[in-house]
Amino acid sequence: MLIGAAIFATDYAIRPDELARDLEQRGYESLWLPEHTHIPASRRSPYPGGGDLPKEYWHTHDPFLALTAAAIATKKLRVATGICLIIQRDPIITAKEVASLDMLSGGRFIFGIGGGWNAEEMENHGTIFKKRWRVLRERVLAMKEIWTKEEAEFHGEFVNFDKIWSYPKPVQKPHPPILMGGDGPTTFNRVIEFSNGWLPLGYRKIDITQKIRDLRRQAEAAGRDPKSVSITVFGANPQPATLDELRKAGVERAVFMLPADQRDTVLPLLDKYASLIE
Repeated sequence: MLIGAAIFATDYAIRPDELARDLEQRGYESLWLPEHTHIPASRRSPYPGGGDLPKEYWHTHDPFLALTAAAIATKKLRVATGICLIIQRDPIITAKEVASLDMLSGGRFIFGIGGGWNAEEMENHGTIFKKRWRVLRERVLAMKEIWTKEEAEFHGEFVNFDKIWSYPKPVQKPHPPILMGGDGPTTFNRVIEFSNGWLPLGYRKIDITQKIRDLRRQAEAAGRDPKSVSITVFGANPQPATLDELRKAGVERAVFMLPADQRDTVLPLLDKYASLIE
C-alpha cells in the first residue's frame, strides 16, 4: 500500500518545497494539500470537527502554486489536492491549472476534489450550498472536455461555453486521476460517473470494508470495472493495525495528516511514520 502525507501548507508552517524533499527522501509516495481561498469572519457554518475552527484554515497557500513548488523540488513524489473545492472555482481556469501542474510535474498530479462544508465561503464565490453537487458535477465534466478535446465546448445549467482552445493538455491520459471526496448517500454516484477513485476520511467512523464492497457492487451494476475505482484513505490513522485493515479491504493508498507547524515538529513525525512504508 502506498503512503502519502497531507498538511495545511500555511504561511507559518514548513515550506511545501522543503516538505516535499523531506518526504521523497524518506520514501513517501505523495504530498496532499487542502484548499480554502478564505474563511468568512461570520463563522456561521460550524466546524465539522467541533469547537473553534483551527487557524490554518484561513492561512493556506493556494494549492496549485504550493504543489508546483513541491513538484519542482522533487523528481518522483506525486503531488495532490486533498481536496480542491471545485464549487468555488472557474472550470476553465482550473482546467488550465491542473493541466499546467501535470505537465510541469511530469505527470505526477492527483486531483482530489470535494464539495466543501462552509456555506458562506462558497456563497462568496457565487455557489449556493444546496446546489453545490450539481455545480461540481458540471464543472468536472466541463474540465474533462477541455483536457481531452482539441476544440472543447460545454452547455449546461451552470457551465456554458462554445468551442474553445486550451493548452497545455495533461501529460497523464486522458487526464490526471480524479478522486472524489466525501461519504454521503450520493457520493458513490459521483465516483462512478466521473471519477477514478474514492477519497474517504480516515477519521470518520465508517465500516471501510463494507463501504468498499458497496462501491464495487455499484460500479459493476453501472457497467464499470470495479477494479478501475481506486481507494485512497485521507487522514488515516498511522498505526500498523489500521494499515493492515485498510490493506485487506483493498485500499490503494493511506495518507497521514501532519500538523501545520515548523520543521522541528514535522520532521520527527515523518521519521516515525516512515517506518510504516512498505
